[in-house]
Amino acid sequence: MPLVKIFSGTASKYLAEKIATSFGTKLGDLSLQHFSDGELAPHFNESVRGAEVFLVQSTFPPADNLMELMLMIDAAKRASAHKVIVVIPYFGYARQDRKDKPRVSIGAKVVANAIQSVGADRIMTCDLHAGQIQGFFDIPVDHLDGSAIFVPYLRSLNLGNDLIFASPDVGGVVRTRSFAKNFGAEMVVCDKHRKRANEVASMQVIGDVEGMDVVLVDDMVDTAGTITKAADLLKEKGAKTVRAIATHPILSGPAYERIENSALEELVVSDTIPLKQQSSKIKVLTFSDLFARAINNVVTHESISSLFI
Repeated sequence: MPLVKIFSGTASKYLAEKIATSFGTKLGDLSLQHFSDGELAPHFNESVRGAEVFLVQSTFPPADNLMELMLMIDAAKRASAHKVIVVIPYFGYARQDRKDKPRVSIGAKVVANAIQSVGADRIMTCDLHAGQIQGFFDIPVDHLDGSAIFVPYLRSLNLGNDLIFASPDVGGVVRTRSFAKNFGAEMVVCDKHRKRANEVASMQVIGDVEGMDVVLVDDMVDTAGTITKAADLLKEKGAKTVRAIATHPILSGPAYERIENSALEELVVSDTIPLKQQSSKIKVLTFSDLFARAINNVVTHESISSLFI
């Protein structure tokens, strides 16, 4: 096996440490200097010459997290790393994946260009908001599937024949259908209409949930407006219980308050983004083992798809 070194940016060190431990190594020694005006300067405190370097950093706000990642990539390339593989558990700006109205940017493409321009050789990420973002890169993209950790957890709940899956919007139907197929269960759709970003105007349920244990499936929860409105509506329609799974817990603004006051039994998320506060209704599952196995398979040239359910 080639020499493998795993380093972390500031934002994802909590997760990178678990990934390194699961992989069977220690996190590499990297320091970050902050100039008085806020300028960043990462520095590798050990040699990376000839190594396959994995840089772990999610790109959620502030923009410093993305800037720090790009500087880390550049530093590794200039230090003669053999390959630089960027591990981005949460790929920020993924919601800006197309021109949905005139005169707007495609932020996901801008970020993809920026990461490639500084020399990344490969990208590893999880549950992109839109799978087609992989096409914004001209380098290999390993797109991991969150069902690998969520399906085993749901099976442990033994919900039986009353289990049904729900998509909180039409855009999430494919993701939800995949979960339903794994369990041989049915699915329903919550059709929503937005007035503007982060604000749901109206919603209706397409399908029957009377007496069922409903699991809402989404890739991210931001202000929690959609997921909590869907949960309350499903309860009104006769659901026995309603829980939700979402890979990326952005949880901004009134999200925590909405979750606590909603009909949700629990919200199951991953550790791609650290929680800002604890909640009795939020359960966190870790992606560390999945990322560690994916890193091993990349290094040993084995299949990544073998890690999927």
